[in-house]
Order: sequence, then C-alpha cells, then structure tokens
Amino acid sequence: MHNYSVWSLLAIAIFIIIFHKKLFIIIIHRVKRYTKSNKTISLLPLGNLGWPYIGETLEYISSAYTHSPESFMDKRRHMYGKVFKSHIFGSPTIISTDAEVNRSILQSDAKTFVPFYPKSLTELMGKSSILLINGSLQRRIHGLIGSFFKSPHIKARITHDMKKYVQKSMDNWQENCPVYIQHQAKNIAFQVLVKALIGLDGGEKLDILKINFQEFIAGLMSLPINFPGTTLYRSLQAKKRMVKLIQNIIQEKREKNIMSTVNEDVADVLLNDTSKELTDELISDNMIDFMIPGEDSVPVLITLAIKYLSDSPLALQQLTEENMTLKRLKEKQGETLVWSDYLSLPFTQNVISETLRLGNIIIGVMRKSVKDVEIKGYLIPKGWCTFVYFRSVHLDDNHYDFPHQFNPWRWQSKDTNNCNFTPFGGGQRLCPGLDLARLEASIFLHHFTTQFKWVAEEDSIINFPTVRMKKGMPVWIKRRETKQYIY
Repeated sequence: MHNYSVWSLLAIAIFIIIFHKKLFIIIIHRVKRYTKSNKTISLLPLGNLGWPYIGETLEYISSAYTHSPESFMDKRRHMYGKVFKSHIFGSPTIISTDAEVNRSILQSDAKTFVPFYPKSLTELMGKSSILLINGSLQRRIHGLIGSFFKSPHIKARITHDMKKYVQKSMDNWQENCPVYIQHQAKNIAFQVLVKALIGLDGGEKLDILKINFQEFIAGLMSLPINFPGTTLYRSLQAKKRMVKLIQNIIQEKREKNIMSTVNEDVADVLLNDTSKELTDELISDNMIDFMIPGEDSVPVLITLAIKYLSDSPLALQQLTEENMTLKRLKEKQGETLVWSDYLSLPFTQNVISETLRLGNIIIGVMRKSVKDVEIKGYLIPKGWCTFVYFRSVHLDDNHYDFPHQFNPWRWQSKDTNNCNFTPFGGGQRLCPGLDLARLEASIFLHHFTTQFKWVAEEDSIINFPTVRMKKGMPVWIKRRETKQYIY
C-alpha cells in the first residue's frame, strides 16, 4: 500500500511505546498482582515482556520485514508453546498461534474481548466505525451488510461491474510494455467497491474520492501526532472531505426518495434500516472504512494469485484449461457468464484458497480483554492485548504438508470451513465481503487467463506493514488469438 522504511516504522514503534509510558507502569503493577499466587503464575502463558517500554516490538518489526515474518512467532513457539506472552506496540500481549484458542477468541462477544488497534488508526476510524463499535449496533450493521452481499441480486451486479471494469482495463494493456497487476487490480477493485457501497459509477466525484482516499489511508500506520503538516492531520482532513462528499450523495438519495425502492447499494441498505440508530454521519464514516478492502484485500489476493501461478506452470495450465473450457461452453451455448459460473470452477477456487492460506493478506487480528479470561488453560489478564496470529496456523506443518509450498491440489481433500483456515477472520466480525472477494478474484483470473499469455518479471512479497508486491507484479503480456469454436 505504501513504501515505509524500516527506520520510519521503528520510530513509530518507539513513539507509541514511549507515549504509553503510563500504561507500562500500570502493566508492571498488574503483572506483579498476577504473580502473587502459584495458581495464577501457572495460568499466565510463558514468555518474555522484553525491555522496559520497548518490549519486543523492535524484534517483531525487524522479523516482519523479512521473507519469513512468522520467524518471531516460531522462535517463541519453540521456547514457550503455541500461546505465549510478549510486549509489542506499547501493550502486554498474549499471542496465540493455536487454532483452537484463536477460534475461542474470535467467537467471543464484547463482554469478553473488544477490538484493539493502534491509536492513529482508531482516531482515523472514529468512534462510530464498525471496526470499533460493539454490541447490538455492531451486530445489526454487520448483519445488514452481510445479508446484502450474499444476495443473488448484488452478486449479479458485482459480476456485471467487475467484468466491465476488468475488460475496460485489459483493452488498454499494451504488449510492448509491462502491465503492473497490483496497480490494475487496485484500480478495478476500488471502482467496483465504491459502486457497491454508494452507487458511484465513474465521473468527477469518483476521481475526487479516490484522491482523498489515498491521502486518508496514508495515515493508517502513521505517528499518532495530530497537528498541521503531519501525516495524521492530512489524513483526517482527507476523511472530512470524503465524509462531506458521501453525505451529499446520501442527501441526494433521500431527496429522490429511493428508500422505498430495491436496495442497489450498501448506503441504501443502511438508509432503509428501521431502527433509527443509523445516522447519516455513522453511515458516511463506515462507507469510508468499507473502502479499505478495495485498496488492500481483494487487489492483493488477485496479485498474489498471479504471482503464485506464474511460479507454478502446472497449476497455471490446469487453471487455464478449466477456464477455457467454461468459456468455450458458454460461447457454444450463446450465453454470458453469471456469478455462479465463476464460483463453480473447483480448481480456480482451490487456487484462491491456497493463495489466501500462503499469502496471509490478513496476518491476524488484535483484541483487548475486558475481564480475566481463561482459554484452554491459559490466562489472558484483563486489559491485556491478544494477538490472534493467523499466519502461523496457516503455515503449520501439523495442519498442512509442506506448508511453504504453493499447492492448490491440497484443497481437493480439505474443507475450507475449519479453524485451521481463517483468512477472513471469524465469529461475529467475520468479513461480510468474503464471498465477493472470491467472486472478484475468480472473474479477474478467468478473463486474464483466457485472454492472455504472460511472462512475469522477478518480484518479491513485502509483508509489513501490509502485504504487497515490491514492484507491483509487472508482467509482459501476449494476447491469445481469437478462435471460432465449432461443435
């Protein structure tokens, strides 16, 4: 998403830790309290809180920049077990690389765990963000959006829009210069998502929104300093401009009285809610939060799939044959592809599952305990952060044979609905757009493999602070010859 230097991130870590000096003192007293009885000592996971203030943050960041960011966790797993204590980003933390413990934490409610994010991110998201709110309001918004995205109507809309934007993009690709898959995928996914969220389809407003959104996300991993000239300040100003633009769109919807018609986008769904809890400000804020997957999750999924396929000729051949067969069948029948066609291709879905497992676009989630919690014999003290680390589970050789190898065939005999595979999180905060992420990736892979052959340039994966390709995944394309198939 952005090019961050190691030194800038170390500075961020140190600032956050020093900023939380008071918190650290409280932590020390709390740790002492929990070591008063032998019973409590036995329950608190083993581990090391590291240096005063700094904890183990610097070691975590330095390992995150390597090709094996899970090395920080693996070292401690071997020393202390799959669940251990540490101190990162200014907070004492229980880190779980245990699938069963992860599931228990993900499925718990707000009476046990609440979301935990860096201070700069929480300030940017705002108190009304679905990423931060808890209880009935969070469940209501999550349920409304999840149901909308699962409906055949919106899947058909997303399919139509994705095909349109994909084809428009691919028509402009040139054979004599590299195509940067990551950039193309981001541009396509952002347009599809914005239309699904607020009904905006091209034009000046979309251009303004995209410019401000880029300014906004630049502050997600910034220093928590808010005064003119800082990254966080510029991000907050960009968000204000976006909120104003989206509120104008919402007002236009109200004036057109479209609330009585079919829901065409997420804004319609929330505007039509009868609970009266969803204000225009809350809706506008959350529309911006929902745009983040258009910048990261879906585009990175597409980009990594192309990366892994480029490195695996056998997988690419099987996926291409599967998609070409579908294309020929539809041409013979004189039909266009619908959303269920794209999701019906088993090997394509296996490639997507394997990309999610190996790529770990979301490495984990962080929660804060609101009371003392005991899970599987481990104590998570009140006020401590819990880091549910997906990557270690996805790369655990107890769950997957040769876990660092791209092997989509493994999913022919594996079920994606298990606690060892959580690329979209789980529980009440399971990503509501998970089906659409698979659908968009399937559409892109179908049109890319059936229209082009390509040679990929050497590129490497960067895993921190977000997963992305260092060069943007450049490929040199050659268009396939158009053939008339006779049956």
